[in-house]
Amino acid sequence: MAASDKVGAVPAPTVPSAGRAALLTLLAMLAFAANSILCRLALTQTDIDPAGFTLVRIASGAASLWLIARATGHAKAGAGSWRGAAALLAYAAAFSFAYLTMTAGTGALLLFGAVQATMILVGLYRGEKLVPLQWGGLALALGGLALLLAPGLSTPDPLGALLMLAAGAAWGVYSLLGRTSRDPIATTAGNFLRAAPMAAVLALLAALAGPLFGGPMGGGVRWDQGGLVYAVLSGALASGVGYSIWYAALPALTAARAASVQLSVPVITALAAVLALGERITPVLALSSVAVLGGIALVIVGRARRA
Repeated sequence: MAASDKVGAVPAPTVPSAGRAALLTLLAMLAFAANSILCRLALTQTDIDPAGFTLVRIASGAASLWLIARATGHAKAGAGSWRGAAALLAYAAAFSFAYLTMTAGTGALLLFGAVQATMILVGLYRGEKLVPLQWGGLALALGGLALLLAPGLSTPDPLGALLMLAAGAAWGVYSLLGRTSRDPIATTAGNFLRAAPMAAVLALLAALAGPLFGGPMGGGVRWDQGGLVYAVLSGALASGVGYSIWYAALPALTAARAASVQLSVPVITALAAVLALGERITPVLALSSVAVLGGIALVIVGRARRA
């Protein structure tokens, strides 16, 4: 989940015990789900705008990760990359704007499905071969996404859905860039630091364009105390601390297990949205979730069997 970094030696990762790894993994999945809940809360219950939320999330995440890197001996000058920062900003910005018009559960499913689909399709482009089980899983997952986006009473806003799919694709690219990182905490901290001024430029452009573009996607930059609190929680805790916890758990997980456990994030998000936001889990969302998550699980199982 972090873009590539080629600088210097790093402390050897500590492999946690099975019980500690399970606890760390659970906390990381809760943090990942919290990003959707916090963003949706901020955009529906406060006056902060998507560009402002993105800026505060990125900046607070950069500060949190810098402190964590310093405290754990992972601080490294020049870590990260501008490509990684651009992919990170594209994900965070599209994610925030998308949540103006869709529920947290639907957004999380679209995001997660797009992330995995991007990584699978890039693997196919690079020559990776799929067994029949994986092809069936991919078809099932894409069918689930098509069901969710098909015209009907539960169809998400088209522009919002497109933005969330773009956010997922950007995060998929960011994850692929990070596969060669030898120090994901340092690299992620560096990417957040690079992305912060880019997010400031985005907020400036949104402020300038506000008078020209009204409606749900326009209106300029707005701030209020509640929105700032939600954005800081999303950046410093759900992103900065959440990613650090995930990287601490990863040494104890196989690649297949690390991929499969993330299937829980859309489910956790949908359940949390019922409690925190009063959202409903519609039959279409439930059926789409089973198809998308089940299909991706088949792809992961097929990959593990080939390994």
